[in-house]
Amino acid sequence: MPNERLIAVVKQDCPTCQLVGPVLRDLAANGSGIEIISQDDPAFPEGVATIVDDRTLETSFKLGIEVVPTLIRCDTEGQETARIFGWNRNEWRAFLGKDDIGANLPENQPGCGAKNVDPGVQEVLQARFGELPLRSRSVDVGEYDDEIEQAFERGWTDGLPVVPPTGPRLLRMLAGTNRAPDDVIGMIPPNLAPLTVEKAAINAVMAGCKPEYFPVVIAAVETALDPMFTLHGLTCSTAPSSPIIIVNGPIASSIGMNDGFNALGQGNRANATIGRALNLIVRNIGGGRPGEIDRAGLGTPGKYTFCFAEDESDPEWEPLSVSRGIAPGKSAITLFQGDGVQGFVDQRSRTPEELTRSLAMSLAAVVHPKLCEWCNAVLVLSPEHYAIYRNAGWDRARISEALYDALLRPGRDLVQGAQGVGEGMPESCADEMLPKFHRDGLLIVRAGGPAGLFSGIMAGWIGGRKKEELQPITREIVL
Repeated sequence: MPNERLIAVVKQDCPTCQLVGPVLRDLAANGSGIEIISQDDPAFPEGVATIVDDRTLETSFKLGIEVVPTLIRCDTEGQETARIFGWNRNEWRAFLGKDDIGANLPENQPGCGAKNVDPGVQEVLQARFGELPLRSRSVDVGEYDDEIEQAFERGWTDGLPVVPPTGPRLLRMLAGTNRAPDDVIGMIPPNLAPLTVEKAAINAVMAGCKPEYFPVVIAAVETALDPMFTLHGLTCSTAPSSPIIIVNGPIASSIGMNDGFNALGQGNRANATIGRALNLIVRNIGGGRPGEIDRAGLGTPGKYTFCFAEDESDPEWEPLSVSRGIAPGKSAITLFQGDGVQGFVDQRSRTPEELTRSLAMSLAAVVHPKLCEWCNAVLVLSPEHYAIYRNAGWDRARISEALYDALLRPGRDLVQGAQGVGEGMPESCADEMLPKFHRDGLLIVRAGGPAGLFSGIMAGWIGGRKKEELQPITREIVL
């Protein structure tokens, strides 16, 4: 076919390329004008005078090669008109217009995966040779500079090392969502700076997330930006509070989140990095830096990360997300404005009534024993404490109601000055029975391992006393 251009892309480490090597050598020798591009060995195929060395894989990337060997035909303008891959004798004969090639070869043999589509390679090539769909400013570091130390010096970290957000890592993270990199998720307080999907991905990379975690990170940001979550106030508060992320539904298990042993602690990558990504976004995009606009007097480890999944292994238990309006079987995220973990120990109660009274004693101490409806709280029931309720047939609704009733106390014991303590409720409450929490202000979650009768309580941010202005937020995670 005169004036047309033929291209063959091969790699030495491919049995099918080895098989067709003699055919390609004959084509090159008879003046067909074929250009042979080798991905891994510029001396392969043997006996060919001129071979294009593509060990950088730039040419293969730009040609979009997926399988080797691949034959490509281009017109006189250099535009591709056809391609085939692998080896099929009849296809090759028709493609080349030669009825005598490959007579001594098998009729058919599939090709191999091209080196440019090996795991992790495509993103590197896209970053190196492609037209990146990225708009973030690139920061160059010196040849001998340590990228991690540069992140510290530039103030991008929470005090722990971050993963350098290189182009390939960023492209891999963006592959975790269908959203365009330039989509704006929202305005991040305190500085109300715009957060694009790309900027969120950068912080997710720095936090150490995997791409499959990224939809949860986006959902966490969108949930935190709900006006009723009051992220601005939570960030700037002098109280020791931060976002606490609770994940429900199939996505929790699919990305390997921990709801068992040490669920509220370290050791699980998904738990640790999803929560960290949200906090890094608040810091790096919104400007929420401690000692500046973040005015927390003590702070909390939750400002690094606080994220876990609920244990949904018992089909009789209504998950937190379902209790808050999400359809069963859907993945969801709940964001709670809260403090650190207050441990609860009761190894002797054996009836639900005993355990409820015992829990109420600890819950009454949240924020201050003499303050009521000043905040919300999360109660994390361990498997062994939950079993006491389950064995007695108590469900979420009954546990919640019993705890609400157990936490009603006479106002005369709680007013300012009572019991010789200045802190307390206003004198006008003296003749009332006061609930510790708003009617829906205690969130109950199941989590933890079966290793001792220990449960946990997370006090809420004191901004929760204004129920009409601040609430925990639950949303479905859209994949």
